[in-house]
Amino acid sequence: MMKRLAGSFAALVMAASAGWAADDVKLQLKWVTQAQFAGYYVALDKGFYEEEGLNVTILPGGPDIAPEQVLAGGGADVIVDWMPAALAAREKGLPMVNIAQPFKHSGMMLTCWKDSGISKPEDLANHTLGVWFFGNEYPFLSWMSHLGISTDGKGPNGVEVLKQGFNVDPLLQRQADCISTMTYNEYWQVIDAGVSPDELITFKYEDQGVATLEDGLYVLEDRLDDPHFVDEMVRFVRASMKGWKWAEAHPEEAADIVLEYDETGAQTEKHQRRMMGEIAKLTAGSNGALDPADYERTVETLLKGGSDPVITKRPEGAWTHKITDLALK
Repeated sequence: MMKRLAGSFAALVMAASAGWAADDVKLQLKWVTQAQFAGYYVALDKGFYEEEGLNVTILPGGPDIAPEQVLAGGGADVIVDWMPAALAAREKGLPMVNIAQPFKHSGMMLTCWKDSGISKPEDLANHTLGVWFFGNEYPFLSWMSHLGISTDGKGPNGVEVLKQGFNVDPLLQRQADCISTMTYNEYWQVIDAGVSPDELITFKYEDQGVATLEDGLYVLEDRLDDPHFVDEMVRFVRASMKGWKWAEAHPEEAADIVLEYDETGAQTEKHQRRMMGEIAKLTAGSNGALDPADYERTVETLLKGGSDPVITKRPEGAWTHKITDLALK
């Protein structure tokens, strides 16, 4: 908490000494304070936002916080979100636009017990699989559709879908043969519970060709008509990407910075440092600008989501290079 207050105070002091007021920007995260969002905390801690004349407030997320709803209600200027949820919200009437894409790769995967008889994706049929919902189920449903596997129940060509909480208990308690995990988080929770990697088999969505874009930055479309807001976001993205590249180059120090901002005290140094090492693999290769090919792959994956696809038509205007063209030149 002290770190956050110190950062905000420094920004205000800098603005006052220069004779102008810093622009306030609220960033809503998709989840709790952790190394998944290290670039933003680094930018705050290192003064990168201050240098751009911004007073940034980072709002942690959680299981009861939907970033899209926060954005719609005016509680944040910009949010971190996964593209499936953003495109689904856009089709339902919330005009969210991706203005930057710090994450190049997907960290989502399915982690399974080897002794369940699963060795390849086709073996998933007739098993119980733990799946996250609240928008995180979309890539999974698309993947099952690609495999021709029904999600209506166990059978030779179907799976039982267990609505998974944000923990790994279903796997540890053998309620499910596989669960949803992220390369940087839940997988390591399984390992820390005493399970050997040799007992597990994992399927990365990236390797299956159904990966969708994660952890992009989104704003409401109409705000991009405001030149001042555009200028704020240009400065915000520029400082944020500076934070991300610093975090990639200094993963241990970045994890330590995140820990200083964790007001819950729930995170540990071991876990955050390990997470930052994995996160750096996902942000590597991105300068912050969305790759249109990655966007197209995401859209194609979502359109092929079976009888209940995530989106029913190809989105228009769902992303822009307007901000990154100016921020990264």
